Amino acid sequence: MSWLPITAHAEPGVSAQNAVLMEYESGRVLFEKKPHQQKSIASITKIMTAIVAIENGHLNDTVKVSEKAVRTEGSSIYLEAGDKVKLIDLIYGLMLRSGNDAAVAIAEHVGGSTEGFAHLMNEKAKWIGMTNSHFTNPHGLEEEGHYSTAYDMALLMRYAMHNETFAKISGSKEYKAETEQYPWHNKNKMLTKYYQYCTGGKTGYTSKAGRTLVTSAEKDDMKLIAVTLNDPKDWDDHTSLFEWGFDSFDLQLIRDMGQIDIPLPGGNTVSGEIINPVLLPLSESEWKKIENKTYIKENFQLTDNSVIGKQIYTLNDKVLAERNIIKEPTIPKEESLFDKVKGLFHQLNGVL
Repeated sequence: MSWLPITAHAEPGVSAQNAVLMEYESGRVLFEKKPHQQKSIASITKIMTAIVAIENGHLNDTVKVSEKAVRTEGSSIYLEAGDKVKLIDLIYGLMLRSGNDAAVAIAEHVGGSTEGFAHLMNEKAKWIGMTNSHFTNPHGLEEEGHYSTAYDMALLMRYAMHNETFAKISGSKEYKAETEQYPWHNKNKMLTKYYQYCTGGKTGYTSKAGRTLVTSAEKDDMKLIAVTLNDPKDWDDHTSLFEWGFDSFDLQLIRDMGQIDIPLPGGNTVSGEIINPVLLPLSESEWKKIENKTYIKENFQLTDNSVIGKQIYTLNDKVLAERNIIKEPTIPKEESLFDKVKGLFHQLNGVL
């Protein structure tokens, strides 16, 4: 990994009504355009459907397809009522071909009903921190109360890409299900055609939402996530956002994991440990301006693995990262051979 800083380029213009470019490791937003505006999101909804299904279902389960599922309008993988399909195959059909029939079949199997599954989606959204989102269905067809934002969808994609199964499915250019004669090809042309560093994503479209797109990319050990809503030039915009992000920022190791000494009143110190390194995407003008402050927790307890303080890293007074300082476990002093012999002698002679 290169740690050399580079010079930031002018921000790209995008045709999207809403857009976010987020760095994966830190979650830092590098570019934004109306990021918190609630909008229709179309089939990028299926990112949530997929991760909820992966986390709550058994991938080798056999799903019996209902009449309701096959009658779902819009894009389809052409299921028929009574078909028996593995859940993992349905998730591939959901993500690669944007099958609305697959979305309903998944929801009914994992959530008991589409309503029950929507509840799971909203609970997951709360857990991730998607405060401006609400889901009413698993496919993204227009429905009252179904919406999200560019920022929330970036949070979702960042969370989902930590899951190895999701990342594999999202990044697959094609997949052949057991019940299919021919493989499905991914509709995400950023992955299959336009951008060599793309690692996954999901497309979407309805007449109200316009073209929606979420993609991920990796170059020189830095990972980025791009989201655009209502964007007639989404392929071009995602390419421009990624190229600008990779050219303008470098992932900097601000602090490695390991021991840190916290000064106490009176001149004493207490030793703790930061267990996660601090990695931040920074431009050349930014990396010299990063500041950090160490805070000690009031009335902290010196017990192993307890939080005794915090380090906060800021840029122009904006918090970019926080790390808890943990009390290092006490390592017992190893007993010497002399002490062991002495202890045995005392035991044999009844000395406590």
